[in-house]
Amino acid sequence: MHRRQFIKHNSLTALGLAFSPLQFAGETGGGGNLHFISPIDGDMLHKHDGIVMGGTLQALVKIAAPANSSITVNGIQAKKRNGIFTAEIALADFKNVIELSDKKTGIQKNITVYWLKNLADNYRLSIDDAVWFLKDINANTSTYSSIFNNPFLGFLKEVHDAYDTKVHINIFYETDGFNLSQMTDQFKNEWRANASWLQLSFHAKAEFPDNPYIQAGYDQVKTECDAVIQQIRRFAGDELTGPVTTLHWGEVPVEVSRALRDAGYTGQLCDFNVDDNLSPCSYYLNVEQRRHINKRFLWRDNKEAISFIKSSIIIDTKKTEQIIPYLDQYEQQGRKPPYADLLIHEQYFYPGYHNYQPNYRQKVLTAVKWAVEKGYTPAFLKDCIYE
Repeated sequence: MHRRQFIKHNSLTALGLAFSPLQFAGETGGGGNLHFISPIDGDMLHKHDGIVMGGTLQALVKIAAPANSSITVNGIQAKKRNGIFTAEIALADFKNVIELSDKKTGIQKNITVYWLKNLADNYRLSIDDAVWFLKDINANTSTYSSIFNNPFLGFLKEVHDAYDTKVHINIFYETDGFNLSQMTDQFKNEWRANASWLQLSFHAKAEFPDNPYIQAGYDQVKTECDAVIQQIRRFAGDELTGPVTTLHWGEVPVEVSRALRDAGYTGQLCDFNVDDNLSPCSYYLNVEQRRHINKRFLWRDNKEAISFIKSSIIIDTKKTEQIIPYLDQYEQQGRKPPYADLLIHEQYFYPGYHNYQPNYRQKVLTAVKWAVEKGYTPAFLKDCIYE
């Protein structure tokens, strides 16, 4: 990435308002006046989107249809209220097809949604623009007895030891005078021993130029991504890899996201900025899709088989005293993150960096403590958004 309230409801009707009333491409079937309001195709549902009963999610489906329609949803007769048809259905599987039918016209439509049983109320700490800690470990192979002798990685372990925090680090292939092919593998067993809380993934080839993939093609990104994954497996072990990453700057044509997907990164995280003056950081998604993710925090493009996740905060862009109010505002707006990704960049940790933040440690601990006090549990996304 570049630098730069949950309210308890007593009815499924109220819970249905958590969805954005938009119709995305992906809904199949004819009949332009008949469509899903919520959920929409690709929505990834969690326990706050309904009522969990007997291992199923009882969820409300809302349909827009002509007033004289007779609508069923997965065979259940929908009720009409205030011009909207609604039906309560049970989602039992990870992947679920929801089909609506108008018995008067014979028109049918369907969408595919997901029931994520392990998503809600989890968090992680994620690091972007990271490579200097690896360069330091490699330069000190004769003096370091552990990877955690490195001050940055040592700090992250302190956070983990105090709060059981899971840490995901998105790394560059190279920086001045160092690339991953040079990285020592003498600590491989230690990396593997800590894979339960520490993960590494591709971020970009290098920090500069800015926005390196905004006009990139499939082959370039696939090659650079594969090179990083290969080196992670060599010096740290396959246990440190997974299906989720955050791409540097994160504004790309669809071919770039496809390259990440084909390299194994079917989960792609970023800011998904919209309706503001910030860089989009939204991969290839359009404004409508970005607005939806800003309300839902995650969505799957079923056409491309890619799941998108919104980061909850970029810690280094906030003053320490702003972190808790910023995170609290989600709940105040009725859109508490189901999964809280707390993201910060590596560079600001170092006194020698021109934008050094001396309160870096305090900022990280403030965000992590917020998550813990709000009842979030540490978990990797790979354990939350997949079957």
